[in-house]
Amino acid sequence: MSTPSVEAVKQYLVALQDHITAALEREDGTGRFRQDSWERPEGGGGQTRILAGGSVFEQAGVNFSHVLGEHLPPSATAQRPELAGRSFDALGMSLVIHPHNPYVPTCHCNVRFFIASKADVESVWWFGGGFDLTPYYGFEDDTVHWHKTAKAACDPFGKDYYARFKKWCDAYFYIKHRNEPRGVGGLFFDDLNENSFDHCFGFTQSVGDQLLPAYLPIVERRKDTPYGERERDFQCYRRGRYVEFNLVYDRGTLFGLQSGGRTESILMSLPPQVSWRYDWQPEPGSPEAKLYEIFLKPRDWLNTA
Repeated sequence: MSTPSVEAVKQYLVALQDHITAALEREDGTGRFRQDSWERPEGGGGQTRILAGGSVFEQAGVNFSHVLGEHLPPSATAQRPELAGRSFDALGMSLVIHPHNPYVPTCHCNVRFFIASKADVESVWWFGGGFDLTPYYGFEDDTVHWHKTAKAACDPFGKDYYARFKKWCDAYFYIKHRNEPRGVGGLFFDDLNENSFDHCFGFTQSVGDQLLPAYLPIVERRKDTPYGERERDFQCYRRGRYVEFNLVYDRGTLFGLQSGGRTESILMSLPPQVSWRYDWQPEPGSPEAKLYEIFLKPRDWLNTA
């Protein structure tokens, strides 16, 4: 295998953060990102960028972090207990975008790299990440575009990658206590260490690079759609599901909190306005019911006929 390069990964992730934040500022038109640089006492740090109260985006957070520690936290070893007790070097770029308009979906993306080390034992490295889409009002053409772009990110690296990582995404972003998906999926991969470092790094870059081509055309198509109090109320209600998933199941959130990360940066994924209602059900035949009946079900979006 080719030798892993922490510096190459870091340079890419920092440049990706710059590229994405610049593009989101252009799309928003008025909003600007605030940057907070932070250091972690145990080692490492990062840059958190937050755009709040823009014209298009109610809140968008784009984080870069590079943290080091003496012991991998439980969230990182739950699937690989043999790595417990190893020191780690972890880099990542993560973003969550919460738009104002309920017809524009929430978007999440994360790409990350880990090296776990132990004296007199060969280091273990892997990549992880992906992107997923959480609409409040579903549109088939938006969802098909999202999945076509996801497939385009995968195809140069493995014929089975899209099907494999789409299935994993559907399973991962599932709110078990609600018995429903968080959204319409996309890609999710973890523990990726196959063929070579260059292969895995190239695929991870492809995923990061395809995020904006997947998301911005949807934003441009829906951001000026008229909406009222009903749509906004439903958006806030569905955002409650987003919060539940992130605080109960999300590995990135758990890793950050368990590893002593910066809490403000970790929880930037939570929406600024959210609500819960007891035992609420959508009106039959309504656009809100359509979300549950058609879009919150795993589906082959590239063969919709």
